[in-house]
Parts: sequence; C-alpha cells; structure tokens
Amino acid sequence: MKKILFPILMGLSFSVFAMNANEIVSKAEQASYYQGQDGRAKVTMNISDGRSRQFVILRKNFGKDQKFYVYFQRPSDVRKMSFLIHKYMQKEDDRWMFLPALDLVKRIAAGDKRTSFAGSHFYYEDVSGRDPKEDKHELVDTTDDFYVIKSTPKKSGSAEFAYYKTWIHKGTFIPTKASYYKKGDKEYRQYEALKVQKLDGFQTVTEAVMRDLESGGETKLSYNEVKYNMGLEDNLFTERYLKNPPKQYLK
Repeated sequence: MKKILFPILMGLSFSVFAMNANEIVSKAEQASYYQGQDGRAKVTMNISDGRSRQFVILRKNFGKDQKFYVYFQRPSDVRKMSFLIHKYMQKEDDRWMFLPALDLVKRIAAGDKRTSFAGSHFYYEDVSGRDPKEDKHELVDTTDDFYVIKSTPKKSGSAEFAYYKTWIHKGTFIPTKASYYKKGDKEYRQYEALKVQKLDGFQTVTEAVMRDLESGGETKLSYNEVKYNMGLEDNLFTERYLKNPPKQYLK
C-alpha cells in the first residue's frame, strides 16, 4: 500500500506548492516596481529617430500605493519638464505634468495612461506599471528559466491590445520580455529587458527597449546611479516640486 500511496502523495505535494498565475504576476510586480521602500535612478532615453532624453526618476512606496517624480535634464527642449504620478490600488492614478515653456501644470487624464511618454515608444503606464487587477492572467507555458503568462483585459476595449504575454524569470521574477497583441493574434509591440544587475541588494533592470513592430521604431532606456532606501521625504511627491525641483536628488 505504501508503494502505491507514495507517488500519489508526492504528486499532491507538488501541486500544493506550485504557484498560480496571479501569484507569479504579483511577485513580478514586486520585483519590477516595489524593490526597497524608495528608489532613485538617472535614466538615459534614446529614441530610434535620433532624439534622446535624460531624466531622473524618484519613487516611494506608500503601502501598495506609490508616488513617482520624474525630472527632465536634457536636451534643452524638455529641460525642467517634470511629471508627478500618484499610483493607487483602489482608484485611477493621478498624473500631472509641468511645462516650463508655458509655466503651466497640466493634469494628465486617466485615459491617457497608454499614450506616449515624452515622445518615446514607452507609455505613461509603462513608467508606473499596469494594475494587475485590470487583467485576467493565465499561465500558458513554463520553460527551464521562465514562466509565460498571458494577460487579457477584464474590460473589453479598455486598452488598445487584445492581450499580452510576459516572460518572467523563475529565479528573480523579473519580467524579461513582454509581447502585445491585437485582435487576430498580431504582435505589434514588444518590451525586452536587455541587462539585469544586482544593485543595493536588489535585482534591477539597467537596460531595456520598447519596440514598435509596425513602424519599426524603438526606444532604449539605460538606468544609471540606481539607489534604494534613500529615505525620500513624502512631500517630494507633491505639486509644489513640479515647478521647484528637489535639486539635492537630481545631481
């Protein structure tokens, strides 16, 4: 009897400890957006049409809510432009943009979250992350190194894609690739993490690219001088600092 039950029980133990799609996505979200209590990075953005951007991004966690501050340093046409994002789990995010040429703080509508970020191939939502609760997640494949998750919007028509697939590294839970599909299974947009390094004790994407497969354009991001757990003050993430940047964190 023991010889019969042993493999059955072993099979049950493996199924009990296997993670489901939602658990994998939750760990990937933590690895992508919630490492440390706060963080800072200097980012260089190179767009395939020859344009470039340099900016600093600050981030702080407030439980599962988050706040992001982005300040552009170069080139001259975007210098001193800044963004503020308040990301919420229970409601739509709040977003503001400061346009120095007009001395104007502009509210970014919630419906604009999947539009171009600073003229690049990344979207506003790519910067702060998409709420996993907006999608239904399925584990569609596993390899030696990756979980492959298919995510479909729960509300039809809420995004320009029909679904997307994410390749999540089993060891780090870093999403290393994401492919976006329109109806008819046509892939039109692709994200790839090009380099991952351990910084301040955290696995961190330090180079990434977003490709537009229809136009052939792409935008590459390089993250430098990455720091975690800096003790950033709460008031840095208020409208006041859109016009008056916190210079001590932007050097």
